[in-house]
Amino acid sequence: MASTNVRISQQALAVLDVALRVPCIFIIDAIFNSYYDPGACWAGAVGKVLVRVLGIVVCSVVLVLSQKSLFKFYTLFFAMLLGSSAVVINYYATSYIDLSSSYYRVALGFRLLPHNGPSLWLGLAVLQLLFGTGYVVLLSVRPPGAALLVLDVLLPLSGLVLELPADARHLVAVASGLALASHTAVCLLVRLRWFYYSCRYVYLLVRHMYRIYGLQLLLEDTWKRIRFPDVLRVFWLTRVTAQAVVLAYVVHAARAEGGGGGGGGGGGGGEQPYLTWDVFWDLCSSLIISGCDSTLTVLGMSAVISSMAHYLGLSILAFIGSTEEEDKRLGFVAPVLFFILALQTGLSGLDPEERLVRLSRNMCLLLTAILHFIHGMTDPVLMSLSASHVPSPRRHVPALLVSLVLLVLPVLLSCLLWRHYALNTWLFAVTAFCVELCLKVLVSLTVYALFMIDGRCSALWEKLDDYVYYVRSAGNIVEFVFGVVMFGNGAYTMMFESGSKIRACMMCLHAYFNIYLQAKNGWKTFINRRTAVKKINSLPEVKGAELRGIEDVCAICYQEFALSARITPCHHYFHALCLRKWLYIQDTCPMCHQKVYIEDGRDHASFSNNNGYAPAGEEPAEFAEGAEAEAWPAAGAGAEPDNELLEDNDSIEYDEEEWGTQSGATPVEEDYINDDTDSNTD
Repeated sequence: MASTNVRISQQALAVLDVALRVPCIFIIDAIFNSYYDPGACWAGAVGKVLVRVLGIVVCSVVLVLSQKSLFKFYTLFFAMLLGSSAVVINYYATSYIDLSSSYYRVALGFRLLPHNGPSLWLGLAVLQLLFGTGYVVLLSVRPPGAALLVLDVLLPLSGLVLELPADARHLVAVASGLALASHTAVCLLVRLRWFYYSCRYVYLLVRHMYRIYGLQLLLEDTWKRIRFPDVLRVFWLTRVTAQAVVLAYVVHAARAEGGGGGGGGGGGGGEQPYLTWDVFWDLCSSLIISGCDSTLTVLGMSAVISSMAHYLGLSILAFIGSTEEEDKRLGFVAPVLFFILALQTGLSGLDPEERLVRLSRNMCLLLTAILHFIHGMTDPVLMSLSASHVPSPRRHVPALLVSLVLLVLPVLLSCLLWRHYALNTWLFAVTAFCVELCLKVLVSLTVYALFMIDGRCSALWEKLDDYVYYVRSAGNIVEFVFGVVMFGNGAYTMMFESGSKIRACMMCLHAYFNIYLQAKNGWKTFINRRTAVKKINSLPEVKGAELRGIEDVCAICYQEFALSARITPCHHYFHALCLRKWLYIQDTCPMCHQKVYIEDGRDHASFSNNNGYAPAGEEPAEFAEGAEAEAWPAAGAGAEPDNELLEDNDSIEYDEEEWGTQSGATPVEEDYINDDTDSNTD
């Protein structure tokens, strides 16, 4: 029970911490979006600039305060707000209210006070008592001073009861306000020392962290400490909700003035519904357009997309039964892609109609990127289920169902876009990404089918590794070709449609990661595989009667030798496929850890099987003088440096890491950021 209460209190403090930081984002956003007219007077222009800069600096400092300092700041702020409200109410009461006639003039357009004289005075007294009590509580004023301050707040109201002249009442109100302001100034001066030492402590702490951990970790720590994504998310949702309420009120007022007439094509005789489809679409469009009209609102929308993508990724991982931590990065990849696409296309600076079109196109690119990422989450699960020969259909159906959705959804998206848009660079990029995704899914399903067929076979399928390599290589070649085509598409867009520095940087990253590195690593894999196959084929092979005389199993897969076996220089027997997979990892014998490839034909060990005994009916010397003496000189003559095979990983287990997730060194966003190609006209 105690732990539950502690957890609830911590969550409440976290919610309060986020809520108190949101106003700073609102103020900064308002300053950036406010109209700035320098005017003719340079002094006025400088003053406006200084005020704007000061507001941004103060809000930024408050935004990054620690939780304890933030609470102290807002405590002082609310105390000053209560004191100011009390002074304003005293001024209003002494200026506009006459208790003898129970009359008051309207101020600021509000008629909230009662007309009865005693009730009016009592209501004001209770309100001022609350304000005064809150002021002294927030500032932690000691009892004697607290009582005097509360009396000071209530003193101007006594002039109303005593029916003092107007000048006297004004004088009492001004004196009360000056006394309260003086006390507030003294409190601020006392806390100025605390503020100085707090700033000095923060400066020393930041300098210490920067020297030890560096700028990156310092920024990451601040980002997490102030819960910046949550702050942006609350800011954007609050802003959009407030605008939705205002727009709904405007629509309601317009319909009320028009008597319910006009609008989006309703029926003839009855009352039109309050919210038609056309009105609803206009409201949503307005909210979306205003939701990305500045850099901060784009950041807020990115935070909302991050939350949605995070829970989508977790749901898919739970559905397919994956527990990989790396697959939980969808909540990070999606918002980064969206924000960079927005910066690259200048989303917040476009006209409203163009902004809506551009946002929809960016969302299409983001959707294809998310689908590619989901495929990256599903593919390892498919490979694991098929390679481990899991018999339960319940484990296979979710991953296969997600793969089927990934195969159908890009086709539907492409057909929908081609039906409504003419061909341009943006549509070409989206279509290319959809086709590439379909090919990747087909490659994964083909490899999955090969593994499942291998699981049904009773004998060892020695050609399986070759077939898997051919399928994956074909898919990677097509992916490489798509990368080159997308680079050309992006270059065309940058030169003839909408060039920008961010687009140029993204194209350089795309060319390095998705073209150069992929081609380099793919060629290295091909050369290493060809070398490995040539050297495996140079090892002596045992068949027929000699194979039956081994009376042992392969030390790697623990299966019997059905057709043939390969012999290492240390005279151990393995399947050719098993030994080749082992040599992709290291160049030593799995049994005795001697070098598998030798430079000469000298014998390194006495002839034996995997258990250390000679085959029945044969003498080791005879075998050594026969098969080994003929085979090993050729192997020694063709030997190459051992380390050539250390980085080759095109086997069933490692081909995907080198060729498929190689683009793991290649962020998925590079493709989509570079190819967010589009002309602003269809």
